[in-house]
Amino acid sequence: MNITESFFRMLRLIFFRISKLELSALNRSDLYVGLFFTWVVGMGRYWDDSKANIFQHLGVGSVIYIFVLSGLIWVMLKPFKIFDWRYERVLTFVSLTSISAIFYAIPVELYFDVDVSARINAYFLTVVAIWRVALLMFFLMRSEQLSIGPALVGTFLPITFIVTLLTALNLERAVFEIMGGFRQKTSHDTAYQILILITMVSMILFVPLLIGYILIWVKKRRVNFKAS
Repeated sequence: MNITESFFRMLRLIFFRISKLELSALNRSDLYVGLFFTWVVGMGRYWDDSKANIFQHLGVGSVIYIFVLSGLIWVMLKPFKIFDWRYERVLTFVSLTSISAIFYAIPVELYFDVDVSARINAYFLTVVAIWRVALLMFFLMRSEQLSIGPALVGTFLPITFIVTLLTALNLERAVFEIMGGFRQKTSHDTAYQILILITMVSMILFVPLLIGYILIWVKKRRVNFKAS
């Protein structure tokens, strides 16, 4: 087990510099490194949120989240018949991408007023979301050799599903308070508004993505039937 090698492999991954061979050789050491940074980033994400629960402050929520997200991706893409498609491998990849969310831990509120902090947090949210989506696309196309169509469906279908679920679980209070207009303004308001927009877009995209998923699944079954 070489933690140093795993750390630099994680850096190559998040900057899209990792090779297909390295992706196929992700191991338990990479998983431990990914889980560690998931935990650290999880604590940093809620350090200034007085309304966060104890599990969020301790980073436990973020660790649980990647286990759930990885399971969802693994189950949804299992019918795609991807070679060596194992839950642990998907979990290792997802955990290694967690470090991209380190931006959330930057205490911008200490240096800027509420309005500026809100815009900065919104930028962070947007950058991290696009970054992690691109990484999943990169993983599916480089490591799993999916074509562009299945890769798009495999990337966005789990995300559109889980974004709505996470919004309902973690941001329900903030969403209703913002829309109702009866809370004091905070540096996270703009970011919450972006999450509302993401949720609405996810709901719109879910049906066509689901149709695409079913078509890919049927096509895979036909190919396997003919091959047998």
